[in-house]
Amino acid sequence: MTRRIGRREALAGISAGLSAGCIGRTRNIAGRERASQLVLEISTTPADDDPNGIRIARQLAENANAVGIDMRIETMGQMDLRRRVLLNHDFDLYVGQYLESEPFDPDALYPLTHSRFMPETGWQNPFGFSDFSVDDLLVEQRVAGDDRRPGAVAELQESLCELQPFTVVAFPDALTAIRDERFTGWGDRQPLSVDGLLGLQRQGIDDDEQTDENVATLELVTTDPRITENWNPIAPEYRRHGTFTSLLYDQLVRGSGDDAIPWLAAEWEWIGPETMEVTLRDAQWHDGEPVRAADVAFTYEFLQDTSMGSVETPIPAPKFRGRSSLVRSASAVDDETVRLVLEEANQQVGLRALQVPIIPEHVWQDRTEIATVAGFEFDSETTEAVVSNNEDPVGSGPISVVEATSEESVTFERNEEHFLVRAGEDEDDDADGDTGDDDVDPYEGIPERFRGKPAFDRLIVEVVPSDVAAVQAVGDGRADATISNLGPDSVPRIGREADARLVSARSAAFYHVGFNSRRSPLSNPRFRGVLASLVDKSTLVEDAFDGYAEAAASPLAASPEWVPETLRWGDDETDPVYPFYGDDGEVDVEAARDDLREAGYRFNDDGELLARDQ
Repeated sequence: MTRRIGRREALAGISAGLSAGCIGRTRNIAGRERASQLVLEISTTPADDDPNGIRIARQLAENANAVGIDMRIETMGQMDLRRRVLLNHDFDLYVGQYLESEPFDPDALYPLTHSRFMPETGWQNPFGFSDFSVDDLLVEQRVAGDDRRPGAVAELQESLCELQPFTVVAFPDALTAIRDERFTGWGDRQPLSVDGLLGLQRQGIDDDEQTDENVATLELVTTDPRITENWNPIAPEYRRHGTFTSLLYDQLVRGSGDDAIPWLAAEWEWIGPETMEVTLRDAQWHDGEPVRAADVAFTYEFLQDTSMGSVETPIPAPKFRGRSSLVRSASAVDDETVRLVLEEANQQVGLRALQVPIIPEHVWQDRTEIATVAGFEFDSETTEAVVSNNEDPVGSGPISVVEATSEESVTFERNEEHFLVRAGEDEDDDADGDTGDDDVDPYEGIPERFRGKPAFDRLIVEVVPSDVAAVQAVGDGRADATISNLGPDSVPRIGREADARLVSARSAAFYHVGFNSRRSPLSNPRFRGVLASLVDKSTLVEDAFDGYAEAAASPLAASPEWVPETLRWGDDETDPVYPFYGDDGEVDVEAARDDLREAGYRFNDDGELLARDQ
């Protein structure tokens, strides 16, 4: 007879398995040595850091233990988790969020899952996944014309969902407490995004009334202290989405939905099937030096090898690897023009190559040394450029760092020399009848909502101890918005604050369970499929996310136009590829065991799943 295990009974079976730090790791290793039962460990962050991640891990561990897998949970800080997963690849399974908060192009799956990136660090195939048919599909979607690309992307998603290098769980709502007293225009954008912060409007003050103490200062609160410690745009472990580094460092082109907005690039022209020339705007670095085409050429060379040839094997930057890998060569034609020769790709994908942070050569050329960090060992060679905190960052973006106190606060100020600010000033001149010597708009392509921005003269981010404190700061008027991941438990509290309101927007940063395919039995796609079916996504959305999320099978679900009908989440709340073993939160133990037996795995008399060598 099929036996169903309830959540309470399963939870009792793993209560002793929750661990943290070195103690948990030691216990796990010891368990592997002395027991014949298969032992796996899930790495994730604690509830104080991210309540959603630990809830996903607990449910999977409960269900896996019920089936007979000794699955344990180890919690650690977000930075330690990312170092373990993205840099050292030292994990069995992990629960985390993808790095992109805004809907992204399908080509983002290329660095995430292509086998060529297996040895690299960062978000380059941290799963160690290798499948030649998927590699072919990744290349096909990259080079296919506009008419054939949707079909290639659909086939790619179907293959990835079948093979499960990672299991998509849900796309969360970004929950933010805001007040409209000093700034408006929060709209339905995510405040923790470039579009969101640059889209704000000042409320109720004239320019000649501004002071450092009033509405010219935008005050935000977060529970994440990392923004006060690190401003390195290419460090993979320090931030979720990189909003503030994106405001410190301009890109040539900024993506906004389906649009490619000319940013540091005034314009670009395709001069051949794989060659484009990019003309820069008049811009300068925060230290007053001019931005030159040589800086752009240096950026692409540096992203592909942060050692700049000083070691035998190139050490690419872990972030933006998929985009920088599109560029075969970059050279300065003159001070304002750079020529890029791209790998074979359609033009839509090719524009992704322009969406990397441009860095100044005179600052970063001295960061090519092999890294040594006291008290921390890297499992692969890396450079100072990748691991440095980048103190006193020098970018060209619309804000710059003024001061910071580690784990307490950081203050930014508006860059008055930025082209967005100048675009707003030129509009004012035109309104006064001063049109200049010609009718050419030097800021063509910049949307009206960004001209003259940012709307603040100063931006302060303060670190607070909890979601409760963050919401309270907004309610009391000490902050304009929260920017950290608020849990759904915060929503009622926001409602109780008279001057605060909730802004909720769907994030593309999907929660997922990542599998280390370098390790057995996680190298077996059939075993990964069983684990995927032990995740009750619908129940998690209802219980863990309190409805503020959407269950999904595809990593592209935030862009539904790319998702084929075969992968759409149906009205029956069932995963279209790996439906949950059971219903109403209860796992069908025998159904899972039958699939494991069919895949060649064995159980002992106590119902424990045996490792393959037992």
